[in-house]
Amino acid sequence: METRQTERTGPLAGVRVVELAGIGPGPFAAMLLADLGADVVRVDRPGGPGLGVDPAKDLTNRNKRSVLVDLKAPGGPAAVLDLVERADVLIEGYRPGVAERLGVGPDACLARNPRLAYGRMTGWGQEGPLAPTAGHDIGYIAVTGALGMIGPDPDGPPTVPVNLLGDYAGGSLYLVIGVLAALQHARAHGEGQVVDAAIVDGTAHLTTMIHAMLTAGGWQDRRGVNLLDGGCPFYGVYATSDGGHMAVGALEERFYDEFARLLGLDEATALRRDLARWPELREAVAARFRSRTRTEWTEVFEGTDACVAPVLSLREAPAHPHLAARATFAEHGGLVQPAPAPRFSATPGTLRTGPALPGADTAEVARDWAVPALNAPSPQESKTA
Repeated sequence: METRQTERTGPLAGVRVVELAGIGPGPFAAMLLADLGADVVRVDRPGGPGLGVDPAKDLTNRNKRSVLVDLKAPGGPAAVLDLVERADVLIEGYRPGVAERLGVGPDACLARNPRLAYGRMTGWGQEGPLAPTAGHDIGYIAVTGALGMIGPDPDGPPTVPVNLLGDYAGGSLYLVIGVLAALQHARAHGEGQVVDAAIVDGTAHLTTMIHAMLTAGGWQDRRGVNLLDGGCPFYGVYATSDGGHMAVGALEERFYDEFARLLGLDEATALRRDLARWPELREAVAARFRSRTRTEWTEVFEGTDACVAPVLSLREAPAHPHLAARATFAEHGGLVQPAPAPRFSATPGTLRTGPALPGADTAEVARDWAVPALNAPSPQESKTA
């Protein structure tokens, strides 16, 4: 049987985090902190949130422990506040005002622990006309202009980039940056604070370089016609003869020259420099890639500076020789998953435990964090006892 409380390594060893259970970017942010060694206690509620994922396979709950608390039951908020008193960080992803109504909002938590970094993860933020409304990644990235940049056809619809851009890049990672900065401030000055991490803010922030290019005249405000959005024939994706695809990123001239040589293009330099002939170049590149399989082209470009890579599926990626050599993916408890990132020379992050099952660690956390109220039976349990 796996022991949940194992030796913690990583640069965040000794940091205690309370995560109020939710779905999406909040749990992922807490997982990242846990991967880096923090003791993350996830407060699950009876019935729990979720998108139908088996808790035993929900990788975003790895390296955590779980306690079961009903925040709507008598004693529920008090038990969470007891945890908060002993924590360094709290993460919640409720709509604005919900944590306050449940009795675990910033005022209540900071009153118990003035040094707390209170991290709030939402799509729209804590204020503004859309703050109280529901939303998802696709809507958040739509209004920031990020979604409108993605896709090959300026006259067609944008391409949906799964939910990586908004939820996780603009959301989770900005929440992690925020709570770590707040934690540093608290340790230096003894003052906690609230971190308002809105996906719209983070996603907009990610487009800073594109805004600079737009202002400087180096970017057109429409998709599929720019250097990095598929408009450039030597920065894009091409089909191979077997239905696979190759990704090309030969932007710099010396890399482009190597790419053109290995691809077997004629008049490559002239075509590259003449924007009016880019459609002609695109057709030439596409025709060459259609002449061989993905495996054959991978062998042609492997180990070169042509900046060409095969487009792999999620199941194929762990077997890629470079990723395998770096152990970018790992297996734990029979589940193949991305390994902790980034890497540290002195305090490496580790895969210590599998996904925390709801409530499985209540007694252990009550003991380790000295919160006996966690072991008190709920009203429902008392009635059935």
